[in-house]
Amino acid sequence: MKVKNVVIGIQYENSSQYEKVINIIKEKEIKLIIAKKGDILKLEENVKINIMWPDAKNKIDENVLNNNSLVFKLESYDFSIIFTGDIEEKAERKLIVKENPILKSDIIKLAHHGSKTSSIKEFISAVNPKIAIASVRKR
Repeated sequence: MKVKNVVIGIQYENSSQYEKVINIIKEKEIKLIIAKKGDILKLEENVKINIMWPDAKNKIDENVLNNNSLVFKLESYDFSIIFTGDIEEKAERKLIVKENPILKSDIIKLAHHGSKTSSIKEFISAVNPKIAIASVRKR
């Protein structure tokens, strides 16, 4: 598969894994987009990605990698899905306060695999999805 662009959220901690990914992107001469709250990526005429988190001016210091992971809403015509990365309750609460009207989506990919550290009732109510998806592994 030919990859043209890679989109990642602002990173507040470097890791060997992160450095590996960045090196591959550079080696393969792929365009790297560092996304932050407020960015809008237009994919096609009626398809866009609205970046909702991380907020460059509002970093969460607790569990930095999870709580500052990329959260975005894919919108196409009258359909939307919100991808919540690995955010936890603290980030969900910031999104509720700051982004409430934008949160409404038809589908939500539950944060942090649907674990007890996220998907608080207030956040799910603000999104008000018809469908919720949790990515989990088979045991």
